[in-house]
Amino acid sequence: MHINIAIIDDKLSNRNIIRDKLLRNPNFKITLIAEDGKDFLEKMKAIPAIDIPQVALMDLEMPKMDGVDAIAAGSSLYPSIKFVVLTIFDDEEKIFKAIKAGAYGYLLKDESAENIAEMLWQMHENGAGPISPGIAHKILKIKKKNELTIKKAKANTIEKNFFDLSQREMEILQLLVQGLFYKEIGQKLNISTNTAKKHVVNIYQKLHVNSRAQALHLAYEKGLL
Repeated sequence: MHINIAIIDDKLSNRNIIRDKLLRNPNFKITLIAEDGKDFLEKMKAIPAIDIPQVALMDLEMPKMDGVDAIAAGSSLYPSIKFVVLTIFDDEEKIFKAIKAGAYGYLLKDESAENIAEMLWQMHENGAGPISPGIAHKILKIKKKNELTIKKAKANTIEKNFFDLSQREMEILQLLVQGLFYKEIGQKLNISTNTAKKHVVNIYQKLHVNSRAQALHLAYEKGLL
């Protein structure tokens, strides 16, 4: 069984590099290549049903229609597609804009072919939204730099009570935003992979999100970590 993948990037050299990285893995099939968001949406209108991508790897800065706008439009038109940012940009503004638009994950282009393949496969198998460790680390670092005021601390307590996350779920949320997968979370906490997965499902339900990227965004925004 293979995964249909779309590549959207305005530079031909980047498209070729990404394609070559992915095609090293027999589980991946490139079914659509586009130069920007507008080109992607146009090509989606004519693509055969059998070739509709399950994953769309989206660059951010592109002419005609950038990645954020394309993700927002594509998520609405094609809810079955998981949009994953694949870019060189790691600043927090772009990260959160993309996630808010509907990005399921956020990867950096300097990730190895093996890491990209593994994270995309984990997403396909377990629904784990792929996030480069560097991105997760950056967000946690940003958070640590922000000093919480008394007002914010009180607001955080209200949010935590509202979401009603248990102590174990808070531990797992910490590990999720660090980029760990179910198996790694299980090993870290001495629980089974299935138990870790069940905890993550419960966390998503309580936070009213459906991906790791959205959970990360909400946790940062609400000060849950």
